[in-house]
Amino acid sequence: MDFISLENATVRREGKIILDNVSFKSKEGEHIAIIGPNGAGKSTLINVLYRSVYPLKKDDYRNVILGSERWITSELRKRVSLVSQTEADFINTGYKAIDIVCSALYSSLGFDFHHVVKKEDYSKAEHELERVGMLDKKSRPVNTLSSGELKRILLARANITKPSLLLLDEATSALDFPSRADFRELVRSYTKESTVIMVTHELSEILPEVKRVIAVKNGRIFLDGKKDEVLTQKNLSLLYERKVHLEEEDGIYSAFC
Repeated sequence: MDFISLENATVRREGKIILDNVSFKSKEGEHIAIIGPNGAGKSTLINVLYRSVYPLKKDDYRNVILGSERWITSELRKRVSLVSQTEADFINTGYKAIDIVCSALYSSLGFDFHHVVKKEDYSKAEHELERVGMLDKKSRPVNTLSSGELKRILLARANITKPSLLLLDEATSALDFPSRADFRELVRSYTKESTVIMVTHELSEILPEVKRVIAVKNGRIFLDGKKDEVLTQKNLSLLYERKVHLEEEDGIYSAFC
């Protein structure tokens, strides 16, 4: 079966269609960027894959993730991880950074009295914190960290389970451009281990390893193809309905109006 096979996904919220009969397939190891205007349905699409949003139940709707349609949520969370501003807001608690990272192994947010945590699991958490440059902050409550530090903690939490699929939904929002560049380089190191699907407003965040771009507009897939074929001034101008100027250097794109 396909690594991902989404067929005829329609999401309606408060009477408004957010996703309109969206379908696409992808293979394992195929890194994808999803772009499009505000309100196009990009984040909803990511959350359909993450199964935190469920489309309308229709006879022709299918959602195959990692080759399977049916998942126990706690098991899926160990195979598919999400980094987003919503997730960052959710974990912004008084729990220590190391507990936020380690508890992903238990499909929980932090630990309670009923958890019995293995010493080797804390060692895994320390390894992931060191990888994102946050080991020295392991005992800090996460609600005392900066936005950039919090995103790194979330990336460590996302990767401690060694997921097959890493979803990034505007993961660098609220970060300045040097921090975005640092975060991009961190994510690049994970592309050899996980398939990455990322939603972004900033073309500069699209990893060189990403070879496919899906453009979403008005809840539908507007364009889907090779990165260099989708990311053209003509296509972006049509997508955003205004003249867009595009630049590319060393595989990194940037756009402005």
